[in-house]
Amino acid sequence: MKLLLRRDIPNVGLAGDVVEVREGYARNYLIPHHLAVEPTKANMKAIEEDKRRAEEERKIRRASLEREAQKMHNVEVTISAACNPEGRLYGSVGPREIASALRDEGHNVESKQVELREPIRQLDTVVVPVRFADDLIVEVKVWVVRESVADDLEPEKKEERPHEAPRREARGYGYGSEVDALETDL
Repeated sequence: MKLLLRRDIPNVGLAGDVVEVREGYARNYLIPHHLAVEPTKANMKAIEEDKRRAEEERKIRRASLEREAQKMHNVEVTISAACNPEGRLYGSVGPREIASALRDEGHNVESKQVELREPIRQLDTVVVPVRFADDLIVEVKVWVVRESVADDLEPEKKEERPHEAPRREARGYGYGSEVDALETDL
């Protein structure tokens, strides 16, 4: 079905374009949300204001993306992860974790912008591209380091800490032969 777009729609077209889309997509989404209209002569004339507005929005969005990309030049981000003694991660570091670390540093990045070929599965330093637009890509250096845990202390030093209460073993519950009640004098 041919439609005249009133707004820019990713992977479909720009405002003012006449595009061919599936009938269900047109009837269930584009037309009810006023994103597209039938390509008649009257609509072609009326769409000029929408085209101008869409062009302004594109310029503003592009300027915003360029500012964000400029802020991200030479950015390095450190992600701490749990790993075994050989440096192999128990999980992995993917686009979601990298985008989250960048957001924590004040950058406006979504995980779909981070182009990581495969998840990082060991302690490493990786250069990862972040795509803002087709022609606007910034490379970010990602450091994956060992997570420091307080439980890694030596056993002697754990016992020397007086502020911790001694641990008590919980008694198992019987299955019908004993009373199932919690102790209140812990």
